[in-house]
Amino acid sequence: MIIQPKTRGFICTTAHPDGCAAHIDQQIAVAKAAPKLNNAPKNVLVVGASTGYGLASRIVPAFCGGANTLGVFFEKPPTERKTASAGWYNSAAFEAAAKAEGLYARSINGDAFSDELKAKAIEEIKAAMPGGQVDCIVYSLASPRRTDPKTGEVYKSCLKPIGGAYHQKNVNTDTGEVNTVDIEPADEEEIAQTVKVMGGEDWELWIDALAEAGALADGATTVAYSYIGPELTWPVYKDGTIGRAKIHLEESCARLNEKLGGTGGRAFVSVNKAVVTQASSAIPVVPLYISILFKKMKAEGTHEDCIEQIVRLFRDHLDGEPALDEAGRIRVDDWEMRDAIQAHVAETWPQIETGNLRELSDFDGYQENFLRLFGFGLPGVDYGAEADPMRDIDLVG
Repeated sequence: MIIQPKTRGFICTTAHPDGCAAHIDQQIAVAKAAPKLNNAPKNVLVVGASTGYGLASRIVPAFCGGANTLGVFFEKPPTERKTASAGWYNSAAFEAAAKAEGLYARSINGDAFSDELKAKAIEEIKAAMPGGQVDCIVYSLASPRRTDPKTGEVYKSCLKPIGGAYHQKNVNTDTGEVNTVDIEPADEEEIAQTVKVMGGEDWELWIDALAEAGALADGATTVAYSYIGPELTWPVYKDGTIGRAKIHLEESCARLNEKLGGTGGRAFVSVNKAVVTQASSAIPVVPLYISILFKKMKAEGTHEDCIEQIVRLFRDHLDGEPALDEAGRIRVDDWEMRDAIQAHVAETWPQIETGNLRELSDFDGYQENFLRLFGFGLPGVDYGAEADPMRDIDLVG
């Protein structure tokens, strides 16, 4: 079939298998060009492993350190008539590249919140990964809903401010029209549900299950990802429902540090840079902020995508003793949050309108980056040629 992008807001309903593979090749090349890790993990479990920061967290330890990786995700497989989701094609391409270098690389497709999937992952770790234990666990799960494995209750997250409505400039990513967005505040139930989905409860459940089963190596490191961003996004992010969930994530990190400390293990929250992902594209205001940010950081030569961020995370922090901020977090958003960068964003923000959007920001780059997430716009790929949507993954179970 001829596969073309079909987009609607922050959703692309098609993905190109050859384009996704080319995108994986690009990221692997970045990882291979970086200095090798001195203390690379041996066996890595990535929960939320198929796109964005989670995908980069498989690529970097594998190709900077020769690590074996088990990835957990929930993706749509292909059929003869429909493409798979991008994450499926990403994982298929990653597995093929890792196995070509003699590395263990398998995946589990399903509900990462469930006890059944955790049990399946533990069984695979103990049976198939060298030594039967993982020494690095990356938690990078982004989901709109979660079924509690104990009660069966379904919780749904939301992106809302707390305490008052939020009115701010925004961009329609389909049309390039600069408009405004109004978001009503969350009630207490919505806040609580968002914490249940996006907080640290499931992260803790993963670590507890691994430890209880003997599948967690002494001295293991675990890291979960967060974001803070500039003040203009705080009402809908840092100080909103997602921000409450991130507070819970940090509280979970403190508890995990206590649990792991006895065996020399450690837990971290890494605050990462704003990048174009399926999750970030869904957050009001953020695409416009990213477009302004990217233009300035590209001009200064400090722009990073997910893969460069995770190279820096592993190389500068997890490979040794990380530098932490006053709240005990790793900060690889440090280049984004430099005073000069944020001053430029603050100065540009009130000037942005539909007519000058492409002059004052890198909105074109934002859109190109978004399409690359789904395998479109990659050099060397003939998008006018017939493509077979079928790609295999070495799934567990």
